[in-house]
Amino acid sequence: MIIHAILLTGIVITALLAIKLKDLLACAVLLGAMSLLLSLEFYLLQAPDVAITEAAVGAGLGTAIFVVAVMKTRRYEE
Repeated sequence: MIIHAILLTGIVITALLAIKLKDLLACAVLLGAMSLLLSLEFYLLQAPDVAITEAAVGAGLGTAIFVVAVMKTRRYEE
């Protein structure tokens, strides 16, 4: 029960930091971390197929696409 609270707190904190920061690369990394924490939560909720998909697509592919998009634009938000 306590591990769920810790993971959910981490998910909320990384999401809020991603909204607050002006560095778009850091935001992309934080969104990847949030997705990884979410996949851990899915695993703990006994949904391993959803956890693997979230880790692969959300944390892996999604973060890579965000990083490539940020590298092709300006890194800092105005």
